[in-house]
Amino acid sequence: MADPVFFTPSGPLTAADVARIGGGEIAQGSAEVSIARIAPLEQAGEGDLTFFENPRYLQQFRETRASIVICAAKHVSAAPEGACVVVSRQPYRTVALVMQALFPDAFRLKGAWGEEGISPAAHIHPTARLEEAVTVEPGVVIGANAEIGRGTVICANAVIGAGTRVGRDGYIGAGATVSFALVGNRVIIHPGARIGQDGFGFAMGPGGHLKVPQIGRVVIQDDVEIGANSTIDRGSNRDTVIGEGTKIDNDVQIGHNVEVGRHCVLVAKVGISGSSKLCDYVAIGGYSGLAGHITMGVGAQLAGGSMLKDDMPAGERWIGMPARPIREWTKEQMALKKAARQVTGKDET
Repeated sequence: MADPVFFTPSGPLTAADVARIGGGEIAQGSAEVSIARIAPLEQAGEGDLTFFENPRYLQQFRETRASIVICAAKHVSAAPEGACVVVSRQPYRTVALVMQALFPDAFRLKGAWGEEGISPAAHIHPTARLEEAVTVEPGVVIGANAEIGRGTVICANAVIGAGTRVGRDGYIGAGATVSFALVGNRVIIHPGARIGQDGFGFAMGPGGHLKVPQIGRVVIQDDVEIGANSTIDRGSNRDTVIGEGTKIDNDVQIGHNVEVGRHCVLVAKVGISGSSKLCDYVAIGGYSGLAGHITMGVGAQLAGGSMLKDDMPAGERWIGMPARPIREWTKEQMALKKAARQVTGKDET
């Protein structure tokens, strides 16, 4: 069986190229050393680039056989003698920039079918408007009066609802559905995502639960990325909004009327109940949940596995069920351990 390589490097890069692309400096070795691959510390060899940032991998860093390593200035002394060392204040960001340059096909996603242009097996309403250089793969459905911007890729079996607007240079993954939505430029929506379906709105009562029409939209600003199988409900009486540059992992649920600010990060399995607001630069760890109608302030961080039921001030870090400030939670855990030792007479570790 053949062993295909899905992402082929665009060409070798020298250490000088790496430093230029990542904004770093060469601290050891020749600027002419070249690489054509990226590899982890323990697997890297001649012709490979790797990076070191997490101290737990210090021994692997010392032993790596990579041709070029990226690290912070304080770690240069631990680098292997034979490696060319590029110093960076943020090694992980630097290697990301280098990877974008070396593997442009992995940065700019392509369709599942592997061909550009509009497939004759797609179903496009006569009133839909597509700019030039749009790729539409087999099985795609594009509804009436929808608009798709230049350079956007709509992958196999995706559905773009009537009247939906999708900006330029975007990517809609296979089987995704986007309806009742305004989508900005350079937005990536991964396979299976569901955007713009009904919000969960019912007027509950003893005679049954009355469905509340969901008449809002989903507004997704520029440079947002939405992971596979994530769901974003449209608003009930106003818009659900996802701010510029926000990154949403797989299997995230965002309820109706939610406002997510700019450059937020939502990790897998996060659930956000309706009408909650996340201000800019909020980060939420995996498997966390937010009650409805609450606010997380600018830069607030909620640890994974937490449940937030109250407003969270800007810049704070909370954890737990229910979530509270990390220092408070830590004191509680220490007190519980102390109480357990007193009851059992054992020294718990």
